[in-house]
Amino acid sequence: MNVDNLKRVKTKMEFVKITSTKDLISDKMMGVKVDDKEILIANLAGKYYAIGNNCTHRGCKLSEGILKGSSVQCPCHGSTFDIKTGNVLKGPANKPENVFQVKVEGDKILVKA
Repeated sequence: MNVDNLKRVKTKMEFVKITSTKDLISDKMMGVKVDDKEILIANLAGKYYAIGNNCTHRGCKLSEGILKGSSVQCPCHGSTFDIKTGNVLKGPANKPENVFQVKVEGDKILVKA
């Protein structure tokens, strides 16, 4: 393995700024792309959570769905996922979403992708 590959892996393991707290108000969500990963970021009463943005059932964008409390409903077939854990709450999806670490520094929201 060459050194360039190691640097890329390390970069992908670091936190990356994805948006500002000013752009994601309470009880709202948005979709972002980090490298090749589609991520759904949600602000639940001032706490930020991130899961995969492509529904594990058919790949529809969860960020285009409905946010209800701490769950998001897919706009295509109604699968529902827990924003905090990525777990499936209601099918037809049966595979959970990936969960990403989130931290806030000042007004920057960062995700470890």
